Amino acid sequence: MDEEFVRALETDHTKAALTSQERVMVDYVVKLTQDATRVSRADHEGLRRAGFDDKAILQITLIASWFNYINRVADALGVGREG
Repeated sequence: MDEEFVRALETDHTKAALTSQERVMVDYVVKLTQDATRVSRADHEGLRRAGFDDKAILQITLIASWFNYINRVADALGVGREG
């Protein structure tokens, strides 16, 4: 990936050069990461309209949730931090 693209994803994903399908997916993952209780059926319907089937929605949800979980575990244990 080019550095500009990665920076855009890190700082403001809405400015990253994404396809419309990728944008719907990334918006969903960001919402899930920030507050999973805000995810609704409307979000799942948006993913379906973008071309994702139920299996893909489950996979997106599981992968994002796993990364959120493992990053919190690593943060809590100080993995990757000095001192």
